[in-house]
Amino acid sequence: MAGSENVPGLEDLMRFPLLDALFGRRARRFPVGATIPDGVLAYASQEAPMPLSELERMVVLTACGGNTGWLNLIIRNEHYAPHLSNYAGSAGGRTFPSAAGFETSEVFFTDDDGVYVLQTRDAPKLVERSGEGRLDVEAMLDAHRGRIRRIAEGRLALPARPPHFEGHNTWCANAPGSLLVIPVVDLAQHALAGLCYLVQNGFGLHDDVNRCPIPGLAEYGDLIDLDNPWPLSFFDQVSQNEATVEIGCSCYAGMLALQAMGLGGWMFNGLNPLSVLGAGGEPEARGLGFRYDTDDRWAVPNPTGLAGVFEAFCPPHYGTMREAVEALMERKYGPGGPYHPDTPGPYRDTPAVRAAAAPLSERARDCVTTLADYILDRFGKFPATVPSVHAFMYLQAHHLDLGFYDRFYARDAYLPAHAAHMGRWHEGEGRKEAP
Repeated sequence: MAGSENVPGLEDLMRFPLLDALFGRRARRFPVGATIPDGVLAYASQEAPMPLSELERMVVLTACGGNTGWLNLIIRNEHYAPHLSNYAGSAGGRTFPSAAGFETSEVFFTDDDGVYVLQTRDAPKLVERSGEGRLDVEAMLDAHRGRIRRIAEGRLALPARPPHFEGHNTWCANAPGSLLVIPVVDLAQHALAGLCYLVQNGFGLHDDVNRCPIPGLAEYGDLIDLDNPWPLSFFDQVSQNEATVEIGCSCYAGMLALQAMGLGGWMFNGLNPLSVLGAGGEPEARGLGFRYDTDDRWAVPNPTGLAGVFEAFCPPHYGTMREAVEALMERKYGPGGPYHPDTPGPYRDTPAVRAAAAPLSERARDCVTTLADYILDRFGKFPATVPSVHAFMYLQAHHLDLGFYDRFYARDAYLPAHAAHMGRWHEGEGRKEAP
């Protein structure tokens, strides 16, 4: 990669001990250019904000959302035998786990220059490992650079005040010079994949919110246990919890990389997710600019996606829930999907393994559609009690103001990697003084 051969910090990164990253992880919130105007930790940075270099940005983004090769499919469920279980939504694996391999998130991010998305959700294996099983880090970064798409100019539009920011983040989050990483989950698709899982394993749903059975399920008694359905609210909680773990792990992977790189920053949830997605209710709080809708049945607006970039598997981006079900089937079984025999993979006989997953039967699709249609009709959106698109955890990366930590901390405020960062990643550049 152009210029990286003169950056010794990249070599440091590849040798950095995992345990040092784990035990050295801390939220280090004070970037160059920041000010705390009052209190016992009052301090004004003597340095100007300093954006991450292109190389630094790519390392952090690839850590948060990089494709790492082919997904290892879930290989046995007695209920499916002798067929392979067919949960996964993508053939590629990433730097963070996803429940049952649903893979319904993408990584958005912003810096001083714009708002972007790193599209790796359906990426094939991007880089081959060496004969010794090692990855070429520079080749990885190059491959991921080509999957970045710019969606807006300038830093994410989000006023640094409540209700868009928690009060303790107004002075430092989305700060000039920082990189703000925003993993976003298509929770509608995640829930739809969850319904497929339930039906294939013999379970239906009961509307515990309205205390009534779901009409039309009686005709599927040969597929699902009509006497022991899951409560709808519990199903929604499971879906959202699984999705939150996914995006949290994405941020944590990036957080470990910050320690190894000697960058400051932290992972947090102290930004209003509605505001971040674009449903903050104020013209200046455009966020990611996602479409959202309101309804008297909902306590808050419901974001559904950004046309042509990230569209939830539900109306209005699909005409019906059946169309969304078929789109999910195409993602799973169509070309490039995890269960298409022509999709490459890690097995000695990959076509045979991929083809061993039986497609969801037409009758099972009908049952899933019956459930999804009821939810959409009764609640006005899909899923029922949680948002169609979910954002909750964020990662910020910035250059650390060592002067603040030297002034107020006795020891162990930062790692040797932070002390050496400028010399190893920006040799000869130096920091600029604040105006």
